[in-house]
Amino acid sequence: MKDLFKYAKTDKIIRMSLQASGALIFGEIVYTLVVFFSLPPLVPLFNQLPWGEERLGQRFEIFFPALIALLFLFINLLVLNKLYERLPLISRILGITTLLISVLSFIFIIQTLHIIL
Repeated sequence: MKDLFKYAKTDKIIRMSLQASGALIFGEIVYTLVVFFSLPPLVPLFNQLPWGEERLGQRFEIFFPALIALLFLFINLLVLNKLYERLPLISRILGITTLLISVLSFIFIIQTLHIIL
């Protein structure tokens, strides 16, 4: 576990992108927990589907984007630690990609919750 954050601590770009990603995911989960019990039973989550009930998801499914972003964070953290010595640029790109996924997930959840509430 100590080696998991070895390169994330030394490289400034990776460290800042992973910290920002973690903070966004944490903020997203906290905000969702705060408003969770005021949500209706069905939430519009699947906006690319045709109009109707197919677009709606259960209330607990509002956590899926945050969980997917968290999964990407951990997978990219593992991959960038394996690649850093040979390909530091690819590792930095993975860190920035993780930040982008977290930002987009955060925007999606905030906008969805603001539409509902």
